[in-house]
Amino acid sequence: MKKIIHSDDAPKAVGPYSQAVRTGNLLFTAGQVPLDPATGKLVEGDIKAQAEQAMKNLQAVLAAAGTSFEHVVKTTVYLADIADYVGMNEVYGRYITTDFPARSAFAVRDLPLGAKVEIEMIVEIPEAG
Repeated sequence: MKKIIHSDDAPKAVGPYSQAVRTGNLLFTAGQVPLDPATGKLVEGDIKAQAEQAMKNLQAVLAAAGTSFEHVVKTTVYLADIADYVGMNEVYGRYITTDFPARSAFAVRDLPLGAKVEIEMIVEIPEAG
């Protein structure tokens, strides 16, 4: 059964999609760009500042679903410039510290709202108990 997940601590969807969808014990997040949930505006700054906000947004969505970064099984990272890979990876590595998930990262032509990074995840939701 499909369940829509929403966190007020992450940006509202800017289109006809959900922040995340749970089915069974898996959570599929929408791609998170570095929007400040309080203002709805793109965080200004370099790739590190933008990756930090994207990861904070994901952290809020995962928490709303009852899971965390330690349960991520797959991450996809989209970069506006592949030269930003090292900076993004530095920030990502502060959030994902053990039991590393599978990951793909690549450059794309453009990202929504002119963002430098967008990150999406597939995450396991641990059984309660």
